[in-house]
Amino acid sequence: MAEIRFDNRVAIVTGAGGGLGRSHALLLASRGAKVVVNDLGGSVDGSGASSKAADKVVDEIKAAGGQAVANYDGVDTMEGAEKIVATAKDAFGKLDIVINNAGILRDVSFVKMTEDDWNKVLQVHLSGSMFVTKAAWGLLRDNNYGRVVFTTSAAGLYGNFGQANYSAAKLGTVGLAKTLSHEGAKYNIKCNVIAPIAKSRMTETIMPPDVLNKLLPEYVSPLVAYLASEGLEETAQVYAVGGGYVSRVAVMEAEGTYLDPSKGVTIEQLAERWKQVNDMSKARAFNNAMEAAGQAMKAVMGG
Repeated sequence: MAEIRFDNRVAIVTGAGGGLGRSHALLLASRGAKVVVNDLGGSVDGSGASSKAADKVVDEIKAAGGQAVANYDGVDTMEGAEKIVATAKDAFGKLDIVINNAGILRDVSFVKMTEDDWNKVLQVHLSGSMFVTKAAWGLLRDNNYGRVVFTTSAAGLYGNFGQANYSAAKLGTVGLAKTLSHEGAKYNIKCNVIAPIAKSRMTETIMPPDVLNKLLPEYVSPLVAYLASEGLEETAQVYAVGGGYVSRVAVMEAEGTYLDPSKGVTIEQLAERWKQVNDMSKARAFNNAMEAAGQAMKAVMGG
């Protein structure tokens, strides 16, 4: 297979001062992309700021012969997002790829969670992904080309104790990406999502070293790069990735059952058919909300 390259492509990678974002930026740059390395330089909980992290990655890219510029704006405001996109346009004249990677953690049990814990995590992960993509959207439409990669997590897809804020934000990015994939289709903008597991500041305190050493960020970035490549056909998809493992993840809907309203829909009828309601043996994934609604309507109309 021919080498997949990104010559003449311009990419933004948010949260690229370390971990996954750094790895994504280095790989894209090594394959010819011009990269905006965005990082606020704050701590894991979102506090503080520093230019050192982004500058270091830019220096790494340049030392390897690549092209990159740093940006230190936060993704958690529209103003910051617009400055990130402006950095790409000012430095390289256009924008082709957006990798929404920036994130923070404020893990705490739901009973102890504060309003600020909730708001800040959603603002960075969910609103931040929206802000940066929104700021970039016009340029991608004008180019009639775009590749946008969002980042969810297993906590978002399946839930996890102590991460109500993070889980809610991460599943929200899936809905955002799937809708934008439909809105961007006629402009050749493809939007996909990764659910990575990798060694990072966010995982090094909860996983043992022997496990983390098998989950290097470098094992995730090839998928990100492929999802950002010109030849990609898929859109609106979610992929689990980590340690060399890659798999598509889908929301599935069972065949279900139909309760005839003319005969009354009661709690007891549901109880009697509960096994059929939960039977996933004939479950399927849908491409959009209208397809999903169509299955229900087919039953209602007697199809």
